[in-house]
Amino acid sequence: MRIDEPARLLATRALIYAVILAASPVLLAVGAPIRRRYLRYVHRDDAPQIVGKENGSVSFHYGVVTNPLLHWLCRPTEFLIGLARRSRQAAS
Repeated sequence: MRIDEPARLLATRALIYAVILAASPVLLAVGAPIRRRYLRYVHRDDAPQIVGKENGSVSFHYGVVTNPLLHWLCRPTEFLIGLARRSRQAAS
């Protein structure tokens, strides 16, 4: 999607927020593993660029990766995973 299309960018942002809000119960429960897999998928070696500066385009993935609501909803499970790892290391 082109950067010089503000209406389309706004509609995409609104759609991203709507999808994240609809998936919020799932994200609160298991958000960290889902987010980690998604980031691995977006940043894999053969993936297209998220921001194409040469042609002035932005991928849909940029809006998802930089969304603060998604990051906030995944924090509880990231915290719990960190606690489990620390307790497992302390036990061994």
